[in-house]
Amino acid sequence: MSDIQATQTRLVDDITAASDLDTLEALRVAALGKAGSITALLKSLGGMSPDERQAQGPQIHALREAITAALAERKAALDAAALDVKLAAEAIDMSLPADTAPKGSVHPVSQVMDELAEIFADMGFAVATGPEIEDDWRNFTALNIPETHPARAMHDTFYFPDVGEGTAQRMLLRTHTSPVQIRTMMEKAPPIRIIAPGRVYRSDSDATHTPMFHQVEGLVIDRGIHMGHLKWTLETFLKAYFERDDIVLRLRPSYFPFTEPSAEVDVGYRHEKGRRIVGGHGDDDGHAWMELLGSGMVNRRVIANCGLDPDEWQGFAFGVGVDRLAMLKYGMDDLRAFFDGDLRWLAHYGFGALNVPTLSGGISA
Repeated sequence: MSDIQATQTRLVDDITAASDLDTLEALRVAALGKAGSITALLKSLGGMSPDERQAQGPQIHALREAITAALAERKAALDAAALDVKLAAEAIDMSLPADTAPKGSVHPVSQVMDELAEIFADMGFAVATGPEIEDDWRNFTALNIPETHPARAMHDTFYFPDVGEGTAQRMLLRTHTSPVQIRTMMEKAPPIRIIAPGRVYRSDSDATHTPMFHQVEGLVIDRGIHMGHLKWTLETFLKAYFERDDIVLRLRPSYFPFTEPSAEVDVGYRHEKGRRIVGGHGDDDGHAWMELLGSGMVNRRVIANCGLDPDEWQGFAFGVGVDRLAMLKYGMDDLRAFFDGDLRWLAHYGFGALNVPTLSGGISA
């Protein structure tokens, strides 16, 4: 065996026996580095005679190629072994509990909106929406609210400056969702059964009022509609919402420009462990009456303003604060906390994303 063949055999054996990448790198440098043994052989070709170079050259080049191939093969093997060890160490044990990940909550207002939509959908109502920036005609005039009504004053309504000022097109932030009723009556032929939930704006702020709050209004327009239909609708709605069969209503005569006759709707309630629990008769021992919403038969002038014949079509309407409904059902006592953005409050009062309200599974399940 020649010296070159012996060198190749020795180097290949050393490379095959290398147990890690550091050892393999040291062997590569010793063989192919600037001062390596094979590099020295390649440099010696320049001092050989033509005959010696012709005889030794191919063998030295073959040695270099063989060692380079052996180094690459062993490196691939060591890399694969290291990867296997790493994968084994980082394997996920699917039997272990998963890490707790941050999760959001559904805001109580959004939850109650969904509950209302579910309840009224079962009663044949559709959900209608409209713009939050309205004109004076739809927000006030079409609803039979006179020019001198206090609700039109600057202290109660957010007007846009110099936008249609002095005209029926003066723009404002809607003070109720009633303009949605006006738009629906003007665009859709009766019969009409809608609820109109959404944000509304009034210049007011305390523990039970905020400049922006949420409201839902209901409207029915059909032939032969009377107060009995209104009372049944409200009773059915409130029993489903509070999930109690002992909801008792008291209708008190009132005044709203857009309804005639008009009625404030009270519900019986009692105090229990610092909370107001809706249910029972307000005149029973330990109970009282609480005003909850406003309602009435749609004023003939409102129906006529929308292009309908009040002698043919009648209807009723009602409105209630969504935030107030949420406070009563879920035990909150300060409306301002709804809009503070405190994640601790939302974690306590919020709902899971999968808690979708259904009549069959429970509205607040």
